[in-house]
Amino acid sequence: MNGDLEIIKEQTIQNITELITMARVAPGQIVVVGCSTSEVIGARIGSAGSEEVAKVILDGLRQGCAQYGVYLAVQCCEHLNRALVIEEQVGAHYGLEQVMVVPVAKAGGALGAQAMRDFENPIVVESIKAHAGLDIGSTLIGMHLKAVAVPLRLTQKTIGQAFVTAALTRPKLIGGPRAVYQ
Repeated sequence: MNGDLEIIKEQTIQNITELITMARVAPGQIVVVGCSTSEVIGARIGSAGSEEVAKVILDGLRQGCAQYGVYLAVQCCEHLNRALVIEEQVGAHYGLEQVMVVPVAKAGGALGAQAMRDFENPIVVESIKAHAGLDIGSTLIGMHLKAVAVPLRLTQKTIGQAFVTAALTRPKLIGGPRAVYQ
């Protein structure tokens, strides 16, 4: 499994780096990530969460985000209504309200629980409006993206055995036939 873990970490770094650069995520902006470690190892979502896999994925995500000065928000599973683990400074910067819960593997998911352990000053918030997102294993991150999400095609379409979907966001286009957008 160690060789597989290295591949998973490399795929994670490649995906998060490509997302940040393609979506032009600026320093201080937020990337939301949802992940089913069960799907990564080839099992049905929610059935075989892996702390080992969560650790290498989180390490890869943090490495990629740190390289660009981007904030990471880790989405928990539906048992916590897809709440998010973030660093306390992100909540303060964006005026997000903290909620009281501690994500664990069976209520929050392996990646959410890992973020709670590994972040320096983790807090949990109910929702966020991220600038871009990475969905590893069909965890449905759309509720945490800004209003207009645009799908991105990444070079690496999987992490482990899980399909990866990426999105950037853009401002809404408003106005009528006379409106100018550029």
